[in-house]
Amino acid sequence: MKNELKGKVVAITGASSGIGKATAVELARLGVNVVLGARRTEQLETIVDEIRQEGGNAEFVKLDVRNKEELVQLVNKAVDSFGRLDVLINNAGVSQLSRIDELDIDGWNDMIDINLKAVLYGMAAAIPVFKKQQEGHIVNIISTSGIKIVPTQGVYAATKNAVRTLAEAFRQESDGTIRITGISPGFVKTGFADNIKDQQMKATIMKNMDQLAISPQAVANAVIYAISQPKDVEVGDIVIRPAAQN
Repeated sequence: MKNELKGKVVAITGASSGIGKATAVELARLGVNVVLGARRTEQLETIVDEIRQEGGNAEFVKLDVRNKEELVQLVNKAVDSFGRLDVLINNAGVSQLSRIDELDIDGWNDMIDINLKAVLYGMAAAIPVFKKQQEGHIVNIISTSGIKIVPTQGVYAATKNAVRTLAEAFRQESDGTIRITGISPGFVKTGFADNIKDQQMKATIMKNMDQLAISPQAVANAVIYAISQPKDVEVGDIVIRPAAQN
């Protein structure tokens, strides 16, 4: 089977672990030139070294997605290193789960800044390059949260549903030269729960992950499927979750 992705250039946010790391590694194995962005540069450097040792091409930049200029730097790194950018994967995300009446305003702001505003910043950085090239693909890693509304996930789900809304608006506004895909994972074996402040809730999430979670590679495979399609085919939304997840 022909490898449609070989030689493509893909930039990934939140690429130091979990879904971002797995996607970078799997794409590099297919001959994709990957540019990784995250705050944890030691982890990025290790991943890039591993990719290069296997014969792949990879670069990284230190990236805080809350800073729109740093997302421009990520896109510029791709163009400067490999001559173009074919795909931007907005993967960085954070969860602070709590009841709304607990008024975790700091947690709300973190989720709005990282889960929503940073997606817009990434799009704003990539779209001018895609317009100049007359082609490009935006992939947003979203969540099954928001598809099913549950207590303690109100604000988190709201940020994810906001991304779905802006993506659908962009799809309708686009003439097809820039495609957009949303991928919504369920429980995945990642550091999703690491930043949750409520220890009881964190323990519950970790238990569910241990019992149910699928591997980050499963999500990476969904990304690969979406971006491997011919230019006249746009995969709008993919939901990927454990078969046993409610």
